[in-house]
Amino acid sequence: MSSIIQPSIEAIGLSKRVVDATGELPILQNIHFTVQAGETLAIVGASGSGKTTLLGLLAGLDTPSEGTVKLDGIDIFALDEDGRAVLRMHKLGFVFQSFQLLPHLTALENVMLPLELRRDADARAKAEAILARVGLASRFGHYPKYLSGGEQQRVALARAFVTEPPLLLADEPTGSLDAATGEAVIGLMFELNRERGSTLVLVTHDLAIAARCGRTITIEAGRIV
Repeated sequence: MSSIIQPSIEAIGLSKRVVDATGELPILQNIHFTVQAGETLAIVGASGSGKTTLLGLLAGLDTPSEGTVKLDGIDIFALDEDGRAVLRMHKLGFVFQSFQLLPHLTALENVMLPLELRRDADARAKAEAILARVGLASRFGHYPKYLSGGEQQRVALARAFVTEPPLLLADEPTGSLDAATGEAVIGLMFELNRERGSTLVLVTHDLAIAARCGRTITIEAGRIV
């Protein structure tokens, strides 16, 4: 297990606005909350409420109009984009609804990639071990197009967990899956998270999934309610 100190998350006055043909559109408005190290938090809300935008801000994948995010006390928006990328490499795992696997890489290569970016000498062995752990020992050489949706999401989980990040962010991780496959994937995600003791922030519209987390935040029209 990684010895990296687990981070807490602090969202401080986060607001996000975009400009469209009708003028300025508020997406998030003055969001404040803290997630303690090792906590599991669900962010719930209707489609269009701003929860996915919030998750992107927590990861530093998007920039706020106002406010900031601190990960383990580090103000991520005081860093430039390269600095945020390095921070993500060492502290974050991210699971996307649409998997975001690289189509020209095999399952094994997709999982090895974040380790190789960190110049990990044991990238192959670690990737093989986590893929076997998620039940894909027979799929190392398969490209994403030859994997089912559930298998692709398990590869995505393996990729997110392989670096043993202290923080895992997941955006509707079962949204592209049927109910039975989604239940299997979400069970595996919580199991891996418990094994590693990482902090988990999960965006979902499914209240049954949210209930498996220790705490829930509800977003309506860009605000916490």
